Amino acid sequence: MRSRAVIGWITVLAVTAGLLIGGRVWLSNTFKDTFAPGLSLGCSATVGENSYRLALEQTENAALISGLAMQRGMPARAASIALATAMQESKLRNISYGDLDSVGLFQQRPSQDWGSVEEIMDPVYSANAFYDALAEVPNYADLPINDAAQIVQRSGFPHTYAQHEPLSRAFASALTGQTPQGLNCTLPPATASSTPEAVGAAAQAAMGPLAQLDATTTTGEAGTSLHLEVNDAYGWMLAHWALAHANQLGVVEVSYAGHKWDRNANADGHNVGWQPIESTVEGQLAIVLAAAPADG
Repeated sequence: MRSRAVIGWITVLAVTAGLLIGGRVWLSNTFKDTFAPGLSLGCSATVGENSYRLALEQTENAALISGLAMQRGMPARAASIALATAMQESKLRNISYGDLDSVGLFQQRPSQDWGSVEEIMDPVYSANAFYDALAEVPNYADLPINDAAQIVQRSGFPHTYAQHEPLSRAFASALTGQTPQGLNCTLPPATASSTPEAVGAAAQAAMGPLAQLDATTTTGEAGTSLHLEVNDAYGWMLAHWALAHANQLGVVEVSYAGHKWDRNANADGHNVGWQPIESTVEGQLAIVLAAAPADG
């Protein structure tokens, strides 16, 4: 799909473009945030003794890609293949430039019938386009991740996807719910809040029929809490989805299956992760939103 010669330029351009983006500053996803001194912002996926790290924007895209695989009824292996591909092609960023006319998370090319530029720049469209092609690969789940990715992408450098296999498998395992408490994120203090309705709509958009959940809300000291009755098969998937989007949605706490993640529980520059608690209700996921948007 692209040559080694342009990869260095893509990296430089990504940094430069990120510096110019207002609102969600790209650097805050990669380095210690000016408004969160001492915190190393980002998310980690841990499987066994191995841990791998992504920036916040990358994690949101990884959660989307993984959720779509589950929506489609594909195995977690499909999410691993897709994440390894997107890591190689775009570093899991929805970029509008690339080799020749390639764009988006998977660097798909309009000239090769992947769709229009506008379509490919829609992460949902591009991920589904990738999965459409992957589904046509015979026995893709039994192939090495690199080989399955290469059959879909037809890259000029056919062995580059393998280097991302450990990270992609760890994040896919956490984001599809196969590894309980497998995802942890270190975030700046909440500067915006969402509503339970907005969070429910976002979950529905990301998870589709997997998020057909009964919901109630309560208000307490920490903020407004959204309680979701979840199917155990997807409980940790939805809990990790909420965590992956906590910065975007103003989430300050997520509780599920006797464990709680607290946005403000940090030590040595990192969030302490999921901690055991006694107050969770079996089969219920609780998402606590920041009490109110920050002034200004």
